[in-house]
Amino acid sequence: MTDHSIKDKTVIISIKDKTVIIAGGAKNLGGLIARDFAAQGAQAIAIHYNSAATKAEAEATVTAVKAAGAEAAAFQANLTTAAAVEKLFADAIATFGKPDIAINTVGKVLKKPIAEISEDDYNEMSAVNAKSAFFFIKEAGKSLNDNGKICTLVTSLLGAFTPFYSIYAGTKAPVEHFTRAASKEFGERGISVTAIGPGPMDTSFFYGQESADAQAYHKSAAALSKFSKTGLTDIEDIVPYIRFLVSEGWWMTGQTILVNGGYTTK
Repeated sequence: MTDHSIKDKTVIISIKDKTVIIAGGAKNLGGLIARDFAAQGAQAIAIHYNSAATKAEAEATVTAVKAAGAEAAAFQANLTTAAAVEKLFADAIATFGKPDIAINTVGKVLKKPIAEISEDDYNEMSAVNAKSAFFFIKEAGKSLNDNGKICTLVTSLLGAFTPFYSIYAGTKAPVEHFTRAASKEFGERGISVTAIGPGPMDTSFFYGQESADAQAYHKSAAALSKFSKTGLTDIEDIVPYIRFLVSEGWWMTGQTILVNGGYTTK
């Protein structure tokens, strides 16, 4: 597969030889994306992790990426400040050069009735899910090579009518607007900007919030639940969509796509 040109600009249609930065790349979906992209021939992958709690997993992902033939390094940062996001990109660029692909899987979930949500809850959820996403998109737009790709992880709850997730879905919702605006602003440089909203995924991110009854419901709620290993969205089923959007799927931009096996839609 070779790159092709539109108006004398080369459009990314392959991950091979590309430089990638993955926020939240230590484990779960982010870690699998890193491993998959290394197998696809990426040249270098900058793997972000949040804190000492995920350092060992980040280092394991770096080892796996290197074993697959790509360069890799781990970068620690709490991305809830603009300065931290700027430093992450600056450090990654100093190590590997300007990225071609930027993927943000960072997020925090909270299941709680509105009446019980404190101002501290609101501020923390907003900082992790909305503020960090905004500044990641901003820095990616400033830092990416022309014809680069940006993809942010959101949630299928953006298409749901449900209680108790107001603060989670509500602080992910702004990313749709950031994505649309960024696609218009960065489009003249050939940069596409997308968001993917998985259904409830089979990770610790999900199980820490749900009772046994709620887990049972979510494991049967998707139209294709019985064909999943757990009934939930498997991270292996999300990676191909992200891979497509940052390569051959470059023509799709400004869109939020819900990928959930028929769990919900808009």
